[in-house]
Amino acid sequence: MTQPSCSIALALLLAATTMGCTRSAPIRGPFLDRFDRTDLGPDYRNTGGPYHLHDGLLRVRGAYNKPLWLTRALPRNARIEVEVRSDSADGDIKLEVWGDGESSASDRGAYLATSYVLIFGGWGNSTAAIARLDEHGEDRVQRSDLPVTPRRTYRWTIVRQGQRLEWSIDGRPFLKLDDPAPLEGSRHAYLGFNNWESDCAFDNLRVTPLP
Repeated sequence: MTQPSCSIALALLLAATTMGCTRSAPIRGPFLDRFDRTDLGPDYRNTGGPYHLHDGLLRVRGAYNKPLWLTRALPRNARIEVEVRSDSADGDIKLEVWGDGESSASDRGAYLATSYVLIFGGWGNSTAAIARLDEHGEDRVQRSDLPVTPRRTYRWTIVRQGQRLEWSIDGRPFLKLDDPAPLEGSRHAYLGFNNWESDCAFDNLRVTPLP
């Protein structure tokens, strides 16, 4: 093989090995996604769930812990806002924040997350929780007094500064987690929409960097 041919082959090999693990530019200023288009686009990585855009909403049902990851890294401290809705009686709205941007379940079983997992109306619409890595772990913070109302749109606000993660719903404080060993670094920098079986919709994702 001639030297130019070797160079071309090497370039193609490098492109093939890096394809699928590319990342978009990190979020350094205000970020907004209204989902008012037809395709998810390059800012998202689907790990195998039936995520799609319909009528200006991100829709999913039956992803079985295969997240849709935003490929743009979150700031270490940030405010995340998103509108959420479940059309299922089971509720079960799930979002992962500050994860690795690639992990997913290998089948329909549970998996160990790389993120903080926020669940509203989980376990048969009985429990809301913030979990660190393991949604079934004993260290999660939770409450059981507010189930999801089907077909109602809720506005979530998640604020992370330092060791604290605070979650508000419709402007009211909902849950907070103080983490003495915060998830950070390149393996804990991405947002993921997640889902088990419920019929859910998301809209108007906004990320604002904080000091």
